[in-house]
Amino acid sequence: MTRAGAPPRLGALELVELVVDAESFVRWDSQPLAPIGVHGPPEQSYLDELDAARTSTGLDEAVLTGEALLDGRRVAIVMCEFKFLAGSIGVAAAERLVQAIERATAEKLPLLAVPTSGGTRMQEGAVAFMQMVKISAAVAAHKSAGLAYAVYLRHPTTGGAFASWGSLGHVTAAEPGALVGFLGPRVYKALYGEDFPANVQTAENLAAHGLVDAVVPPAELRDVAIAALAVLCAPHEPPPPVPNVPLESLDDVPAWESIGRSRRSDRPGVRRLVKAAANTVTPLQGTGAGEWEPGLFLALAKFGASACVLLGQDRTFADLPLGPAGLREARRGMRLAEELRLPLVTVIDTAGAALSREAEEGGLAGEIARCLVELTTLTAPTICLLLGQGGGGGALALLPADRVLCAQHAWLSPLPPEGASAIRFHTTDRAAEMADAQGVRSLDLLRNGVVDRIVAERPDAADEPAEFLSRLGEVLEHELAQLLAADPKDLVASRLDRYRRLGVPQ
Repeated sequence: MTRAGAPPRLGALELVELVVDAESFVRWDSQPLAPIGVHGPPEQSYLDELDAARTSTGLDEAVLTGEALLDGRRVAIVMCEFKFLAGSIGVAAAERLVQAIERATAEKLPLLAVPTSGGTRMQEGAVAFMQMVKISAAVAAHKSAGLAYAVYLRHPTTGGAFASWGSLGHVTAAEPGALVGFLGPRVYKALYGEDFPANVQTAENLAAHGLVDAVVPPAELRDVAIAALAVLCAPHEPPPPVPNVPLESLDDVPAWESIGRSRRSDRPGVRRLVKAAANTVTPLQGTGAGEWEPGLFLALAKFGASACVLLGQDRTFADLPLGPAGLREARRGMRLAEELRLPLVTVIDTAGAALSREAEEGGLAGEIARCLVELTTLTAPTICLLLGQGGGGGALALLPADRVLCAQHAWLSPLPPEGASAIRFHTTDRAAEMADAQGVRSLDLLRNGVVDRIVAERPDAADEPAEFLSRLGEVLEHELAQLLAADPKDLVASRLDRYRRLGVPQ
């Protein structure tokens, strides 16, 4: 039976036909392995269950595999049929699953995984339980080859299926109302004599805690998958040449005036940037490990023909300064760029990182350090955009890059100028003086080699948001195309050399 509030259960083949190009699905399944028993030959009762499942579903196992076209793109698909012994994974199902993953890797195909399962097949015991190991290893090998792995969690997905191939996606969506969790609620009640807490193991709750990126109805899955794969499967060779965007002359605006302009509440931020300038955007959410901060925006995006992983500080959540969880989410974006061999774009717009007991106990300083290490050693091309405020370690954590771009009135400082004034003069009244003395404005950052290019504001991004964001999008498209044409090994060496020499007399 379908539990209250859960979606109606489409069969596996019904779902795949809803998502892929018409009549393009081709099965890969070979004859399944013979069933095994725990102490030798399988028990007759298990063989009878298998026969009944085959008769009722018309399938020979709980896992189906194959390939199809998705908007003309060839993709591999692995999925469960819940009506076949609750989609449980035994040795035969696991072997079919792994063979398909290995074939997708060998043929360099993106892989769409659609689990719906009660977990390990109890009739095969510990040996079936151990299949999680080889499934996880096969997925890891696929991702290590730079190939996309997208997951759609269906109702229900529990146990070993969720704890292996269901939890390793580059991008993970879930069916509305789906029961998703490690320990099935029926098992919990049998073990502990009470119901599992309500509304914990739901797709919506997992999304709220950063464990899945989105809750997507089956009818919308096709469009979401097409958009995500447009970036996840972007070619690694450079896109067609993009005309150079000419550098502009800039007014010599005092630092304190720029800081004031950067703090305007109507100044465009990272979300308005991608909405105005990117042609494909797939928002992601959370660390994938139970943490999510709304102040960190993470997405797959394309500017012109150039795909990237984009992460940035969202000024609409200025009252929630970025904490350690937000930086762990940023590091998820860095790992995505590394695994998928995509450029990374970071966007800085923060008055500073969170200052709180929770941030200290959550390891804020360590997360800043780890971000710096990952950004300086990342083999993917990197661009940093200073879009607005650049206060303290929260800004620095996203800054090291091959190319650093800066909006004209953006700035970078060890502390907001008021804090620097408090340290130097025991008052905040000399903030304007400190801003000038510390060289925080865009022109000073360019002169000192911190940034490579300034994007003009005429006279203020908040006064001409559409025009400013259009210029910024053109610059990003050009800079991404230039970086994609470079040798990644040369980029890493140049990046390390740049920060090794910064500030040192040459």
